[in-house]
Amino acid sequence: MSRPSSRPRILIVGAGFAGYRTAQTLSRLARGRAEITLLNPTDYFLYLPLLPQVAAGILEPRRVTVSLSGTLPHVRLVLGEAERIDLDGRTVHYTGPEGDGGSLSYDRLVLAAGSVNKLLPIPGVAEHAHGFRGLPEALYLRDHVTRQVELASATDDPAECSSRCTFVVVGAGYTGTEVAAHGKLFTDSQVHKHPMRTGMRPRWMLLDIADRVLPELDERLSRTADRVLRERGVDVRMGTSVKEAKPDGVLLTDGEFVDTRTLVWCVGVRPDPLAESLGLPMERSRLLVDPHLQVPGRPEVFACGDAAAVPDLEKPGQYTPMTAQHAWRQGKVCAQNIAASLGDGERRAYRHKDLGFVVDLGGAQAAADPLGVPLSGPVAGLVTRGYHLAAMPGNRVRVAADWLLDAVLPRQAVQLGLVRSWSVPLDTASPELARMPGPPEREPSGEDAGTGRPAEDGGPEKDRAGDEPAKNQPGGEPAKNQPGGEPARNQPGGEPAKNQPSGAGPAHDAPGPVKRTDNPGDRAEGDS
Repeated sequence: MSRPSSRPRILIVGAGFAGYRTAQTLSRLARGRAEITLLNPTDYFLYLPLLPQVAAGILEPRRVTVSLSGTLPHVRLVLGEAERIDLDGRTVHYTGPEGDGGSLSYDRLVLAAGSVNKLLPIPGVAEHAHGFRGLPEALYLRDHVTRQVELASATDDPAECSSRCTFVVVGAGYTGTEVAAHGKLFTDSQVHKHPMRTGMRPRWMLLDIADRVLPELDERLSRTADRVLRERGVDVRMGTSVKEAKPDGVLLTDGEFVDTRTLVWCVGVRPDPLAESLGLPMERSRLLVDPHLQVPGRPEVFACGDAAAVPDLEKPGQYTPMTAQHAWRQGKVCAQNIAASLGDGERRAYRHKDLGFVVDLGGAQAAADPLGVPLSGPVAGLVTRGYHLAAMPGNRVRVAADWLLDAVLPRQAVQLGLVRSWSVPLDTASPELARMPGPPEREPSGEDAGTGRPAEDGGPEKDRAGDEPAKNQPGGEPAKNQPGGEPARNQPGGEPAKNQPSGAGPAHDAPGPVKRTDNPGDRAEGDS
């Protein structure tokens, strides 16, 4: 139970763009007059827009993380997953990283739980694809891509070499476009000037059912991104998606079968399931709030970021999209309105004005339209990187140093073996944490809520204590017949069982995964 205090108790669930900004602003406004608690699965804020550069070996993982305790010294950090919210009792029940339970009381609650990978009912995708929402997935993809290139260069079978060197990305929004753009440069750097890899041709495919790349942006930016991708050699297929995913490849909606071991799922996000569990009015799985970010009928409850359906006052009848730009600015307004509810200042409605967008295409290439002025090439690249440095709440010097080193030194294409395929499933409520194995404490029963599969067939055991996967996650344990928790052979996006580096196994006391925090939208937009 939270510590008793005569000061107002403000509890923030989630430390993504919305939650972090709320805590940061409240800490400044409260000046010690309120007890601010931040409940989050990890001890860092993730700057999601730079995650593709982690997967491509440009930035080290810690560069895109910002310490919560280090940058929010007047905010109490509690590590854990919010499991249940008692609105009448004003209490949030959570599970800690080591399986211990607890509860936190509040006078004001901010729900900024964010989003998770968006799933579609396509056969085989949940089993063979991997998302791109957290550090574990980015680290896994970097290792996996490097491994496929190394295994391709070692085989004498041209068909296997081609399959391992084919990488399929689904979703041509911000994330998918950047992953494909950076990925092509990354694999090309691994075969360029390598005498043992002469003739290898890494192939990247970008698929989307939309009629153009970056369909949510201005057509001029879309054309720029499309041109850069095609000139770089990316196979861009618009109006095409995956019909079925199999262990040795994917069947496309146009009938073509593509041999591949890699399927990266970047089709978008869906709100965290925590919001739906409250039984309050929803709008497309997002918690409905008023323009002041308060829940109607529950004036003590605020919501912002991907978890909230915030009315768009600039477009009556619509709601603000799930992007980092909106989440960051909603966090500031949410903090101001909480302070006003406690007698400090005036309430304000959330309004916004887009100042532009930025899309990093790798190297010196980017597409941007600051203040509505379309830019491309090196100039757009400078604007894009300048925006990210200005928007990051920390690590600016380290990020700039990594960019400088990448410009003058070759990238280190090595696999660390820290994240396995089975530990980053697509259908997870916690993409920010790698799944850890742990022995069940009781016999499983019933069906897994996330997949409908019996628990004994590889799904998680319901309500398991200890190193339990977060609820709604399929496959808490490695599948049967996979010794040592290794994934099945020849899965796209997975490691082959043979020829793998041993790597370090998970620690016995490693924390189990918990529900995700708020990392809104697919990308940051060019506005601060």
